[in-house]
Amino acid sequence: MSTHPFRAAVEAGDHDAVAALLAENVVFTSPVAFKPYEGKPITAAILRAVFRVFEDFRYVREIADGADHALVFQATVDGKEITGCDFLHTDEAGLIDDFMVMVRPLSAAKALSEAMAVEFEQIKREVAGV
Repeated sequence: MSTHPFRAAVEAGDHDAVAALLAENVVFTSPVAFKPYEGKPITAAILRAVFRVFEDFRYVREIADGADHALVFQATVDGKEITGCDFLHTDEAGLIDDFMVMVRPLSAAKALSEAMAVEFEQIKREVAGV
């Protein structure tokens, strides 16, 4: 099985390639926010922030079934080991139109939530183009 282009872009640290793989109408469901985020600009900005808060990020497993992909990852957030999964769905053009992240354990999810809260002003500035 070949590596999903999103995984390859993340592993290369290529933020532009990651953003290019997102559909304009992508829906991003965060593991720490109740309401999903809609649209490419906010999703790309959130993913850039995730790059800043995750340490030692690595994908450890990839599962694919047609347009659905599950990318299992491990990382560290504020000294806490976190395991998670990126659930991706791609549209007819091969762009990601649905992106849901789930993480565990709860202590690491809380650390992720706190770290992302610190990033959110920067995320809003990026979306506004400031």
